[in-house]
Amino acid sequence: MKTIPKKSWFTLSILIFTSSILNTVNAESKPAKNNVTDTTQMVQALQLRLSKEPSSKMKNWRSIEKAVIWGNNQTAERFRAAFPKIEFVFGNDLISVKRALEDADAFIGYCIPQLLNDELNLAWLHSMGVGVENCINSQPIQKLAPIVTNAQRLSGPEIAEHAIGLMFSLVRRLDEYGIAQQKKEWARGLAPGNDKVWEIAGKTMLVVGLGGIGTETAKRANGLGMRVIATRNSSRNGPSYVDYVGLSDELLKLAEQADVIVNTVPLTAKTTGLFDAKFFDAMKEKAYFINIARGRSVVTADLLAALKAGELAGAGLDVTDPEPLPEDHPLWTQPRVIITPHVAYRSEQLRERNILLALENLKRFVAGEPIYSVVNIKRGY
Repeated sequence: MKTIPKKSWFTLSILIFTSSILNTVNAESKPAKNNVTDTTQMVQALQLRLSKEPSSKMKNWRSIEKAVIWGNNQTAERFRAAFPKIEFVFGNDLISVKRALEDADAFIGYCIPQLLNDELNLAWLHSMGVGVENCINSQPIQKLAPIVTNAQRLSGPEIAEHAIGLMFSLVRRLDEYGIAQQKKEWARGLAPGNDKVWEIAGKTMLVVGLGGIGTETAKRANGLGMRVIATRNSSRNGPSYVDYVGLSDELLKLAEQADVIVNTVPLTAKTTGLFDAKFFDAMKEKAYFINIARGRSVVTADLLAALKAGELAGAGLDVTDPEPLPEDHPLWTQPRVIITPHVAYRSEQLRERNILLALENLKRFVAGEPIYSVVNIKRGY
């Protein structure tokens, strides 16, 4: 079994502590209460987007007679009680789920490539994950063109808190103190001088990709007193707590201003390799880079070279390329790098949010009504 270096486990524990300080702020930017109690509250708190047209008017819509759901028996009872006329098949292993999908009308699960083949005849595919690149890049799915929805915005609160946790760990240099702790060293001299340890208030955060996760991250950063700037692909529109929203072609210009840069973009053809040598060269030498999106949006060799050259102060990575990161990869031992193993989305509330959205969307789909969180297959998210 591969062993993750001790500094990563130490820093992961710090995230629990840092998330407790996030309920700060003025009334305008204070994060909405995201506790799951009912669907209406969830939709309002996370600003889930309803399709402009009814599902019955969408291409390939049809009634649902059989649905396959990736889940357990406890989940199954909730769906069967809500939709007694639909045949449900539940499973969490590839063989049984793949077999059940052969004559299914709908699949509520994950974009697992082994499940997506030419035998599919789905009208609706709902991803319980945010990233759908494995679905929309699948030739069978492109050929079949089912209606695709996903869990966009559902994991925004926890991923945003993870990003803030990584930021605090870096700017307070907790990664270095964690290493000293493992050596049983009382290392007060690790960060001499007031330029080595920051106060966050007044610093600038650049959020790259102002979608659901990016918005939640920006909200928390603003609440901590940071100036927040952002980029988005679609428009310059943004919430009042974001000081400036630029288009994607302004990335390098905005990177020059930022003290902390957080990557929250979905993985598409345009964002693959987006964070390369030119980007890291544009960053301030004292700035930090945090990736909570997809590993392949970063050119890993360029990131490592930039860290070694001192072109940025450090990096917090919940995702990497490749992933899992091989045990002999130099990122593991690179100073001022904090790595968590693609766990930013985890929380005690996410599963319930996923179930509530799937139940609501299935109800709406069966009735031919507008549905939430429709994916634009051509756009990639």
